[in-house]
Amino acid sequence: MKKSSGIWISFLAIISVFLILTSSCKKNDDDTIKDTDGNVYHSVKIGSQEWMVENLKTTKYNDGTSIPLITDSLEWLNLITPGYCWYNNDAPAYSSTYGALYNWYAVNSGKLAPKGWHVPTDAEWTILTDFLGGLNVAGGKMKESGYKYWEIPNNGATNESGFTALPGGFRNIDFGQINTFGWYWTATDHNAYNAWGRILRNTSKGIVCDVGQNQMGRSIRCVRD
Repeated sequence: MKKSSGIWISFLAIISVFLILTSSCKKNDDDTIKDTDGNVYHSVKIGSQEWMVENLKTTKYNDGTSIPLITDSLEWLNLITPGYCWYNNDAPAYSSTYGALYNWYAVNSGKLAPKGWHVPTDAEWTILTDFLGGLNVAGGKMKESGYKYWEIPNNGATNESGFTALPGGFRNIDFGQINTFGWYWTATDHNAYNAWGRILRNTSKGIVCDVGQNQMGRSIRCVRD
């Protein structure tokens, strides 16, 4: 009887070790996310949400079809369909760090984010900033600290949330504000021509809710479904 009990205990111990190992492997797999291009992203849990730590840089929708790359300034300004670009049309210099800039028509496709993720709504951005103490201070807790990417003074930047916001600038007819402003889209429209977004600045620890024209090129962060 004692021998049988010992065998049974040993069997349970082996099963326990197996479950721990397989669980650890699954957790490691969940730590990184890949888009359709094969770009790898990491994530961080902030309150009840899980956010990507890098700006989106995919050139394809999550169904594998290509997003139109628009380099011409006038074409970009007059676009009423999805498009993306790289800051200054210079992918080698900017894509790896800052990701791509997308117009809101690309956001509204509903196919930008990798499977299991989505572009956050205005309400989901509000949940994030409320958890971090409100609009007046949340920006500092979200911004990458130091001056490697953000220009001086980078007020209030601690990145204590782990969000690691970067100043990827924007595009209208021209490009602007790289290293000083981070412009982000939400998935929520304001009217037929404008949508809600968020702005972080090197001169403020706050974050601004704004409404921008759909043609504007902004960065994208994704949140888990």
